[in-house]
Amino acid sequence: MKREIEHVVIVGGGTAGWLSAAYLAARRPDLTITLVEAPDIPTIGVGEGTWPTMRDTLRTIGIPEAEFLLECDASFKQGSRFDGWATGKAGDSYLHPFTPPAPGDIRAMLSAWQDANQRKKFADLASPQATVCERDLAPRQRAMPDYAGALNYGYHLDAGKFARLLKRHATERLGVRHIADHMTDAISDESGLISAINLRDMGVLEGDFFLDCTGMAGLLSGKHLDSGWIDRGDVSFNDRALAIQVPTKPGATIPSQTVGTAHEAGWLWDIALPNRRGIGCVYASRFCDDAQAEATLRSYIMANVPGTDPETLTPRKLTFRTGHRERFWQGNCLAIGLSAGFIEPLEASAIVLIELSLKSLTDNFPVSRAALPAHSDRFNALFRYRWDRIVDFLKLHYVLSRRPEPYWVAQRAPESIPDSLASQLTLWRDQPPSQWDFPQAEEIFSAASQHYVLYGMGFPVPQPVPGMDVKGAKQRLAEVHDRARGLRAALPTNRVYLDALNTTQAQNSRAGEVA
Repeated sequence: MKREIEHVVIVGGGTAGWLSAAYLAARRPDLTITLVEAPDIPTIGVGEGTWPTMRDTLRTIGIPEAEFLLECDASFKQGSRFDGWATGKAGDSYLHPFTPPAPGDIRAMLSAWQDANQRKKFADLASPQATVCERDLAPRQRAMPDYAGALNYGYHLDAGKFARLLKRHATERLGVRHIADHMTDAISDESGLISAINLRDMGVLEGDFFLDCTGMAGLLSGKHLDSGWIDRGDVSFNDRALAIQVPTKPGATIPSQTVGTAHEAGWLWDIALPNRRGIGCVYASRFCDDAQAEATLRSYIMANVPGTDPETLTPRKLTFRTGHRERFWQGNCLAIGLSAGFIEPLEASAIVLIELSLKSLTDNFPVSRAALPAHSDRFNALFRYRWDRIVDFLKLHYVLSRRPEPYWVAQRAPESIPDSLASQLTLWRDQPPSQWDFPQAEEIFSAASQHYVLYGMGFPVPQPVPGMDVKGAKQRLAEVHDRARGLRAALPTNRVYLDALNTTQAQNSRAGEVA
């Protein structure tokens, strides 16, 4: 069959646009890729966290890991730590690491955990990654092949630098055409498919398939196609954030996880890069005004970044509506990134949704116009499922809290809990989360992720059942302990790893200049 869809036009740059361009160009060299980017619209990026999926994405695109780390001022992310979410009292902290618990019957492991040491957090005994994170260690040694690690890991990165690296890689190495211009409107044919977009300076640009990467503006999917919007603010209350970039001194510790600290009307993120920390305050405007949020943010910086005067730093305010498209793929247009939707940045779901969308698209790229309805129906059903799962998982962090403030009490109100999550919580009182609860391939938040949150926040452990191999589970916990001890001795700190990488680059640059 002759290919009818050959030219993909991406409208919008930033992480969503340039990641789409590079990924499509790398995986589908049979397509012509053009990216149109308004030259004077800044990206929203304020510092990002990724899931481990980014390693495979970067490998697919063809960017060496050292180049990525250096160009994006990146560091390793091995999970998320949540401080103050359960009770807000001293010692209230748990880790959601990326490496799952040791394999085997999770119910037996929970019983072994309780028998072994009630004072130890679940993640501390279930995964060696907790020990590695506690000591700010890297998940790999430099001699390992690119994107291989002793433990599962993603990244913290500078979003602006990441977009620039992707742009350079896509245009210089992968043949993506870049047009710096403003889209004024789109043109649809008699069948309702987009046939072209109008550019302010260059005029008409025709295409066969379009990606809407215009962020919250949703210029194609929202304004032109009116693809509908599903508001999720009844479940996820947060709709504001204040973000600050805090410079750090050379040699400062680089933590191995995102730190999320609860406050009375939301939470704060803290992401450490080699040269700065990205710190932000997420909040719900109906429970907290901007002034209160800014005071909370400055107080956190004062307490957690020694030697920094927060009054010299100006926060950037971000306002977002919580929800997603009713139809992500409509006709010959697919919304990617913020144009598809946004739920608060808890658990870093934004970039992984871009990655999953691109993988689904490229694995099943349409050949003919006649197949577009079948492709879009399947994609929309899958990604509505994924968004529902994200909403449920993020809400899980709130409904388990026992904090007394009005914001947290409202988060536990039955009317704000999705029926799907309420049903699962009832089930999980009898049995731990399992693969039967998460049947889709490439689930974003697997049963293991649910285990770390549930038992990190004090959810009751199901009763033992006859025949459980608790003795074997205790042996697995002992093996986790031994492996953690070995990793402590073998792995460098994040600071040592990244400083050595920078030193090697500087030496290679000087050698090149001499040559």
